[in-house]
Amino acid sequence: MPRLRTTLFLSCLLLAAPVVAQERVIPTENVRLDYAQVLGVEPVYQTLRATRTEQRCDEVPASKAEAPAQEAKEEGRWSRMVSSVRGWFGGDEEPAQTPPVTLPAVKVNCRIVPIEREFQRPIAYDVDYIYKGVKYRSRLAEDPGNRLRIRISVVPYVAPVQSTASGP
Repeated sequence: MPRLRTTLFLSCLLLAAPVVAQERVIPTENVRLDYAQVLGVEPVYQTLRATRTEQRCDEVPASKAEAPAQEAKEEGRWSRMVSSVRGWFGGDEEPAQTPPVTLPAVKVNCRIVPIEREFQRPIAYDVDYIYKGVKYRSRLAEDPGNRLRIRISVVPYVAPVQSTASGP
């Protein structure tokens, strides 16, 4: 029985040996920075909708019967007496013209009305640029201007390892 265990252990070790022997080298990345010429920039907008409520009333002009009563209250006794005496002694002079009285509007039929507003704000920019004769498009958070700083990475292509199936 101990011999069987030893044989099993050695056979497992021999099967695992090729896997350990195959080491994969990962190539390093070669990086440099350069500039590309920007061809065009298109902003991408986000549309926001906001609703708020506001009170709206129908405005009706005040009745004319209330207006003279208010004027009479505002004008004092002495000013009325002076203006009437002035008319007796200075008949040639025209009385000072008072500005026309605007009647205040009375608000009736008030109701709550929802008002919708729409806002647009730029959230990103679609940038078309050219580098070494090839055109690219990227979505960026800011407008880059005339030149775009780019990162160039060069790594050799390594084909994936394919497992070979052993057959008869």
